[in-house]
Amino acid sequence: MNSIQRFLREPLLHFLLIGAALFAVHALRTAAVGGAEAPRQIALSLDDLSQLALSFQAQWRRLPTPEELSRLVEDRVREEILYREALALGLDENDTIVKRRMAQKMQFLAEDVAAAHEPSTDELKAWYAKNRDGFAMSTRVSFRHAYFSPDRRGPRTQDDAASALGKLAGQPEDSPLAASLADAFMFQVYYGDRTSEQLAKEFGPRFAQEVTKLTPGSWQGPIESGYGWHLVFVDSLVPGRIPDFEEVEPDVRTAWLADQKEQSWRKAYDEMRAKYTVFLPAPPDVKSPPAPAPPIPNEIPDPSGEGAS
Repeated sequence: MNSIQRFLREPLLHFLLIGAALFAVHALRTAAVGGAEAPRQIALSLDDLSQLALSFQAQWRRLPTPEELSRLVEDRVREEILYREALALGLDENDTIVKRRMAQKMQFLAEDVAAAHEPSTDELKAWYAKNRDGFAMSTRVSFRHAYFSPDRRGPRTQDDAASALGKLAGQPEDSPLAASLADAFMFQVYYGDRTSEQLAKEFGPRFAQEVTKLTPGSWQGPIESGYGWHLVFVDSLVPGRIPDFEEVEPDVRTAWLADQKEQSWRKAYDEMRAKYTVFLPAPPDVKSPPAPAPPIPNEIPDPSGEGAS
């Protein structure tokens, strides 16, 4: 009994009842004006009115007044009237934007079939077993490098880097000697926790591949990048691996849903596509002679219009 009383005291219920009454008055007035001709009907439910009020509340942080709710109802009615009249005039025909929107809604409907199914853990594990390579964790590496510039050293750049490596043997990562032997680099000297994909974007695929093969703890190289040659000191390297299902279960669920939507959409489209036959225009007659090129004038016209002297 208390719950019913609380419900009856809800302000939103009062607004909805007022809105329903206003809409009923509007409908009766429209019917009276219509005379002998039967009016076209536009019916809004209490759920529709509730959505209007809740949307208003979400935007303005308060419920609408009766007058505001009445205007919201009239806006919805106007939208519906204009939509119906546009359909009656055929304004939806041959409209690219309308076609694209309707096609998009059809795809959403097909995908929603898959979204309605909540997968079990066993389903996700079985799907993950078949798609685990897509969740592979990349090798991650942290390193310091000494750069040798081809712009400054020319053809001897690689040899200079190799010579410097001999001098750095046994030196620690932060040895001042490395900086004194190398050239200034335009970006960072130390790169922490980079994936092989990130290194490939920054230095090139070959550099990324070679660096992730190095054993941490000493200066090694030279390794070529898109900038020049480098001596590299790797201080940590975490090999790539495929994670256990439990580590990535939320990501697996998201990927499973995307895959199910794609499959559902593809199946629905294939069924729709099978109902249609597509006719294309015949190819142009390749035997027809090409159109003659325009004649080339003997003289280039004088842009000043004065002609040759």
